[in-house]
Order: sequence, then C-alpha cells, then structure tokens
Amino acid sequence: MDFNVKKLASGAGVFFTRAVQFTEEKLGQAEKTELDPHLENLIARADCTKNWTEKILRQTEVLLQPNPIDHTGARIEEFIYDKLDKKLPSKTTNPELLGQYMLEAANEFGPGTPYGSTLITVGEYQKRLGGAERELLQTSAATFLTPLRNFLEGDWRTISKERRLLENRRLDLDICKARLKKAKQAEAKAAAAPDFQETRPRNYVLSASASALLSEEVDKAEHELRVAQTEFDRQAEVTRLLLEGISSTHLNHLRCLQDFAEAQATYYAQCHHYMQDLQRELNKCANSVSTPHPTPAVCPDPDHLSSAFPSGSSSPRDAVSSLSNHRPSTLAMEQTQLPVTGSRKAKVLYDYDAHDVSELSLLADELITVYTVPGMDPDWLIGERGNQKGKVPVTYLELLS
Repeated sequence: MDFNVKKLASGAGVFFTRAVQFTEEKLGQAEKTELDPHLENLIARADCTKNWTEKILRQTEVLLQPNPIDHTGARIEEFIYDKLDKKLPSKTTNPELLGQYMLEAANEFGPGTPYGSTLITVGEYQKRLGGAERELLQTSAATFLTPLRNFLEGDWRTISKERRLLENRRLDLDICKARLKKAKQAEAKAAAAPDFQETRPRNYVLSASASALLSEEVDKAEHELRVAQTEFDRQAEVTRLLLEGISSTHLNHLRCLQDFAEAQATYYAQCHHYMQDLQRELNKCANSVSTPHPTPAVCPDPDHLSSAFPSGSSSPRDAVSSLSNHRPSTLAMEQTQLPVTGSRKAKVLYDYDAHDVSELSLLADELITVYTVPGMDPDWLIGERGNQKGKVPVTYLELLS
C-alpha cells in the first residue's frame, strides 16, 4: 500500500510538471523542442489519412444503409454478434420485402387476373433486385468497410498511443533543459559575487558549500537531460516507423477501393439486366391485354426467364423454345435483310441467354461481330458468330476499335 501511494504521488508530480511545461509553452514562456521536419510531415499525413478515412467510411455506410436509425441499429447488432463470436445473419433487403408484399397482394387479388399476374411478375423481379443488393452489401462490408474500420480501430490506435508517448518524452526533455538552464544560472550567479563572501570567513565556508551543491545540481541536471534525450530519440524512431507504415495503408485501401467499385459495377449491371427483362415482360403483358383473348391475359412466369448471372433465377431453354415455336421469327428475318451501318468487333463481358429466336446467346470473353440497322433500338445491336446471328444487348459488350 505504501508503495502504491508513493507511485501515485510520483505520477501526479510528473503529470503536474508536464502540465506546467505545456502551459508555459502555449503562453510563450518556455522553449519547445521542435520535431524533425520529416517526422512532422509524416504526422500531418497520418492525421489527413485518419480524417478522410473516417469521412469515407461514414459516408459509405450512409450510402449502403441510408436510414440513420437502421444504420445505428445495424452497428449495435454487428457489435453484439462480434462479441458473441457468432456470424451475423443476413437481413431481408427493402426490395425483397416489397417483392414479398406484391406476391401476397397478388394472391389476394387473384393470380389469374391481369393485375394479379403483373404483381407477381414485378414482385419476383423486386426480389431479384433485393438479392443483388444483399450481395452488394455483403461484398462491400467484407472488402471495403471492414479494412477501413480495422485501420481506425487497430493501426490508428497504436499510432495515437505512440504519439502521446512521444509528446510526453518531448515535455520531459524540455523540462530537463529548463532545469539545467536554471541550475547553470544559479551556479554562475554564485560565482559572480566572491568579494562579499571573502570578507567573512564563515560566509566563505558557506559559499564554498553552496557552490559545491550547485555544481552537483548542474551535474545531476545534465545526467537527467542525457537520459531524457535518449528516451525522446528512441520514441521518435518508434513513432516514425509506425507513421511510415501509412504508405502501406494507402496501398491496402487502394485495393479495397477497387474491389468496392467492382462490386458496385456488378450490382448495377445486374439491376440493369433485371429491369430490361422486367420491361420486356410488362410490354408482353400490355400487348396481351390489348389483344382480345377468350381467356384472361396472364403475364409469363418470370421464373422461366433467363438471367445473365448464375446467382439469379433458373432459365430452362425448353420453356423459351416452346413459346417461340408458336410465332414466326419475322423480326430476325427482317433484320438480316436491312442494310448494315458499320460493323465492328466486340468482346462479351457477361454470359447472356437469348430470350427468343431473334436474339443471340453470348458467352463471356468471346469475340463477335456487331452492327446496327436503321430504326433499331439503341440499347441493342445485331451480333454475328459464324453462321449465327441475332440481337444482343449493348450493356453486355465492350466495343473494340
């Protein structure tokens, strides 16, 4: 207990001395040891990295989770599962929930009615959009958000701790410098008045004794200064090595940023593909409603639609072939007879399954010849592969010069 009290008193004394030194420096009443310019630049760069990483992380979380209340709750839930060492369960996205509501509404209104069948079609595509969004959230969290959080909660905390130690070592060094300066001034003042002391022998003895004590104070102050300088230099080197690691952090964040951009590109490409398919199905519904039929018009089941992404719904070719066999492929024949307006090579970016005989199925990374014809939808081109020919979506192609 006695040792702890002494340690506490010693620590309080050191804290008070440092506080006095810091205050005098701020008031311009004490000298301050300046850091090496290279170290100052590293500190400024690290502070800039920390500030912008926090802003980018916070805004990315807002982008992926727009509702602040949901965002806060998600962070709390993530923290609890992390402490329990359990995997966070995947949550239903808003588009998936909307799609589920549409399917339930269709059952209430009747799936055989035009409105009910359209609700089923749109609802299924909303669920697909929600699945793509959930995949984006999971990929972004793993490849982008988590590395940024790890830097702020791990590396930056270590850097901050070492910087605080460096600041304390600097204050100790300046305190020792001030103490040595005061000791030398007292010794010089005592040595500058020998005449008065020599007139009285007793005072002369006291002066000699005081001079010896002052000399010991100077020696002690010089020793403490050397120790403080050594500790300061050692801590400055440790801090410098940690701050130079910020360059590696930038490289890591660069790779994470590329992964995030790739995840976004995949997500938006999926959404574009799904919406194109949905528009196509809604047009078919509108045409079937406008044409008189003996039976109620019902939209085709979207589960029979093909998807350019393996993670989406299935796409049996038999259903597509059976639908296409009941109508002539006049569109494909007319397109082959129209004049060509500039052909060029194109690289296929994603797999694509043709929805009818007027379209051409594609395989990723293959090269095909494409061209357009007058009056054609700008989102489509005519593609040729050997003797095969058909419409292909522009978004699935990279046009080559």
